[in-house]
Amino acid sequence: MRSRISELWGKLTEGLTLQKVLLILLGAMICTFGIHNIHQRTHITEGGVIGLMLFVEHWCAFSPAYITPVLDIACYLLAFKYLGAGFIKISIVSTMFVSGFYKLWEQFPPMLPDLSDHPLAAAVLGGLFVGIGVGLIIRQGGSSGGDDALALSISHIFKWRLSRSYLFTDAVVLLLSLSYIPVMRIAFSLITVTISSYLIDWVKEFEFPAAKKSKVAQQQSEC
Repeated sequence: MRSRISELWGKLTEGLTLQKVLLILLGAMICTFGIHNIHQRTHITEGGVIGLMLFVEHWCAFSPAYITPVLDIACYLLAFKYLGAGFIKISIVSTMFVSGFYKLWEQFPPMLPDLSDHPLAAAVLGGLFVGIGVGLIIRQGGSSGGDDALALSISHIFKWRLSRSYLFTDAVVLLLSLSYIPVMRIAFSLITVTISSYLIDWVKEFEFPAAKKSKVAQQQSEC
């Protein structure tokens, strides 16, 4: 019995090191802090799954409680097909951290100045928080939600850079949102998703100087 439990635990934790878990936790903390203290307070519209949920809610009057799980499950099923079970396993851990930090930040009063009167600053700063936070999670092989799973799947299928996949999904949703949201609000949302998309890609691909030297040395030895 113990051997079976140990075997099962080994399969569940395979590929999950302490360093990876801590970096996922840090990413979840950063991105949710920005969304809660900036995006939600300044009403900057999201792209991706969240924006699509708001679009369906507005025009079809469906509750977000039903729309969001359906959209997220659809994105994760697509990701499971193209990215495998390992991605889903790590994503379960990361989404738990994301949900937990959302709940944690809600227990505190706002920790940043209200940027509602400065939407450009809110768009830029919010994009930085989301880009760095989600980038850390993606770098560890997981996702913070259905948006990331969808973008990663598109990147894999079409061999696009991840930033292009994020921009594609966000831009499509934001264009649909023009049917009920003022143009200026959409413009600021486009700024924040552009910044976050490129930052996510940069954080995912960033290599520390020591790692670069090690890779070059390894390639030279193989030659």
